[in-house]
Amino acid sequence: MKNQISLAQGREYLAIPGPSVMPDAVLQAMHRPSPNIYDGELIDLVPTLARDLKRVAGTNHNVAIYIANGHGTWEAALSNVIAPGETVLAPASGIFTYGWAEMAEGIGAKVELLDFGMSSSWDMDRIADAIRADAAHQIKAVLAVHVDTSSSIRNDIPALRALLDDMNHPALLMADCIASLGCDRFEMDAWGVDVMVTACQKGLMTPAGVGFVFFNDKAQAKRAEMPRVSQYWDWQPRVKPKVFYQYFNGTAPTHHLYGLRAALDMIHAEGIENVWARHEHLAKAIWAACEIWAEGGALEMNVTNGAHRSHAVTALRLTDGRGTPLRQFSERQLGLTLGIGLGMEDHAGCFRLGHMGHMNGQMVMAMLGGVETAMAALNIPRGSGALEAAAATLAIKP
Repeated sequence: MKNQISLAQGREYLAIPGPSVMPDAVLQAMHRPSPNIYDGELIDLVPTLARDLKRVAGTNHNVAIYIANGHGTWEAALSNVIAPGETVLAPASGIFTYGWAEMAEGIGAKVELLDFGMSSSWDMDRIADAIRADAAHQIKAVLAVHVDTSSSIRNDIPALRALLDDMNHPALLMADCIASLGCDRFEMDAWGVDVMVTACQKGLMTPAGVGFVFFNDKAQAKRAEMPRVSQYWDWQPRVKPKVFYQYFNGTAPTHHLYGLRAALDMIHAEGIENVWARHEHLAKAIWAACEIWAEGGALEMNVTNGAHRSHAVTALRLTDGRGTPLRQFSERQLGLTLGIGLGMEDHAGCFRLGHMGHMNGQMVMAMLGGVETAMAALNIPRGSGALEAAAATLAIKP
């Protein structure tokens, strides 16, 4: 019997919504012996990282670096500004708001959750009703996920800030930009965000393991009122260390820092406005292909309104549970790994395309070509001309 061949040999393409594709420059920067953690270049490096991270975030305020994933930054941010028994408001348009809300409950906070489903962005009227009902200002913070990686919804952070200001409500505006920073436009100070959390493995193009909490003076004032903050999560010594180890409450994540330095150099060499424009243009090419495929009646985009879609991830759904077979074929036969469906009722039918960070036009076309090939192999109905539509979008100068 003849063995079935696989076309998956060669460099695999990890097209999931994080960890994202790691640039060679980042990997090469990390491929080095361990440095001295008491003196020398590493001590000089860290302040430059803080400076350039703040440039990406659009803030002149503070950033604390943690050896943690995004979940760790959730807890770090909450631990500095929310005391047990205090209330937070959590408007959810995907599963990650639920995760942050559960983290808040875990430290003793009360959570008011507003669920907008998996395919809709925030309903600002419902949020306004919840804020209006809080005449005593029991809500101390609003947990706002900018881009939910599970649903691919991009929420309107400036509109939420305007709502809080219009109602003269003092709650902190806390933004989760784990999926969006360095991909979708985000401007912390201009948008009036008090606390922002993110991690290194998506738009910041560095292997997972380091997270960041940005905070302004209003958040710092709340921190000063806290009855206690655990030593590890306390952001105060991390932003104003008396000795180097306090940046990390221990040994520095040495090689991650070198990789992050290379990633930030790439971002600032391109220019953050150009980074945002590149992600937007690549996303529109992906959407153009998806809209053509959808004409076959088997595929649909999770977010119908393009204005509410992230430029970093696209969530899709196939009828009859065919998302899982499509992912399996693309990975085993083509070497293309697509993102699983998260939080959807039809888990087997859903999949996600990650297009964040180190991405260019030919990578997008390769990803789309792989999806088209898998759909053809599995006889999934689809409209014709999807790749041509994507190519035409890419051919237009941004």
